Amino acid sequence: MAGDILASLQSRLQPFFPGLLGVRLTSAEPDRVTAELTVREELCTVPGILHGGAIMAFADTLGAVGTVLNLPDGAGTTTIESKTNFFAPAVSGTTITAECIPLHRGRRTQTWQTSIRNPEGRLIAIVTQTQVVLTP
Repeated sequence: MAGDILASLQSRLQPFFPGLLGVRLTSAEPDRVTAELTVREELCTVPGILHGGAIMAFADTLGAVGTVLNLPDGAGTTTIESKTNFFAPAVSGTTITAECIPLHRGRRTQTWQTSIRNPEGRLIAIVTQTQVVLTP
C-alpha cells in the first residue's frame, strides 16, 4: 500500500516542475516525506553549485506532498510562506537528500520543515514553509 501511494505521488509530480527538477520521492507518510535530487549543471547558478531557487523548489515540493497526505477529502493546498537558511553548497554530480517533517498541522494551515543534506550528511539548507488548506 505505501509503495502504491509513493508511486502515485511520484507520477503526479512527474509532468510538472518537480519532474523537470528531477525530484525523486523515497518515502511519503503523513508524518515524514523524504526525497533525493541529483545536482545537474543545468540546475546550477555558477559552475558546479546548485541554484538556491532549485533548493527551495525541492523543499517546497516535499512540504506540499506532506500537506496533501494530511488534507481532508476534496481539499487542496498552496504555499503561502517560505523561509530558507543556506549553510553549504550542493555540488554538481552529487545527489542531495531531504527530510520534511510537520511542525504544525491545523485546520487552515500546515507548516513543514525540510532539512537538505549532501552525500556526506552535511546540512545544506533548512526550509520552513506554510501551506494553506484550500477547502471547496
